[in-house]
Amino acid sequence: MNHRRLSLVIALAALVGAAPGQLAPSSVAAQSAGNGRAQTPRRTPDGRPDFQGVWVNNIATPLERPEALAGRATLTDKEVSAMKEKAHELFSGRGDAAFGDSVFNAVWANITGVRSGFTSTDGETGDYSSVWTVERDWENRTSLITDPPDGRMPPLTPEGTQRRDAGLAAMARVPAEPADRALQERCITYGSPSLVAGYQSAYEIVQTPDTMALTLEMIHDTRVIPLNRRPAVAAVVRQWLGDSRGHWEGDTLVIETANYKPRSFMSRSSEQLHVVERFSQAGPDTLKYEITINDPGTWTRPWSLMIPLRRANHPMYEYGCHEGNYGMAGILAGARAEERAALLR
Repeated sequence: MNHRRLSLVIALAALVGAAPGQLAPSSVAAQSAGNGRAQTPRRTPDGRPDFQGVWVNNIATPLERPEALAGRATLTDKEVSAMKEKAHELFSGRGDAAFGDSVFNAVWANITGVRSGFTSTDGETGDYSSVWTVERDWENRTSLITDPPDGRMPPLTPEGTQRRDAGLAAMARVPAEPADRALQERCITYGSPSLVAGYQSAYEIVQTPDTMALTLEMIHDTRVIPLNRRPAVAAVVRQWLGDSRGHWEGDTLVIETANYKPRSFMSRSSEQLHVVERFSQAGPDTLKYEITINDPGTWTRPWSLMIPLRRANHPMYEYGCHEGNYGMAGILAGARAEERAALLR
């Protein structure tokens, strides 16, 4: 485990009187349910909802509503059952893995007869085997996006389009330098908030009366978020994860974040990015994670989504981003070799 993160977990756990190994106990409410008693969400000693523990985002619902489902906010129970069965058939370890929205889209295409089977999007080397991914959680919604009502991201501004296209062009060409590759490929960050699902997509929460620490599994980014109205840092201080401040609205924890570096979110956001996150209990073992993205330098209007997070029955292990340790040297060396070969033709 990363020693700095371990120290943070121990220090914050001590403030609430819990040992590090007690941060993600089995749900008391779940145990009560097994005994036939009513389920009661856990609370901290100071009476706040207790969000501590490890939570996973394994939802299969795509970020944006597929065009094939335009106008349909939900699936029928029968369709969801068919989707689950087909997903198990396609992604139970015998073939390539699917990531992001491609899981939902491939399964929908199969059950509607548009195509049969699943083909990797990487035609040269193939993706990871699906044995490396987890089975997804299925629900009736056809998009994580709740606003706009069509379940799609709003149009990009001209500046947002330019940043997106520049980033795609840099990834497509032979790289001249590390900055031509994506942030996650360089082991810098997957951005915040993270929308990764089904692949190393855990969150670990440590909570005290005046602070919350939120650690992402991917690249083990940790945000330490004051809950005591501490003033924000100066606007000139820009960070990949932004500067977060939290407060309670009843039983909902609201976190507002600004001061992002450009391209911190989805590799295309601007310095105007402002994010509002809301955590609330949807059940003893489920968190409702609502996110509103407001970036007038990138999108023509704010947009919102909701991710259901499920309590994990396992710890969050350290993520080792080895691509940044040796992959970048290989990528750049290969690019220079291609250039030399081209000169000899």
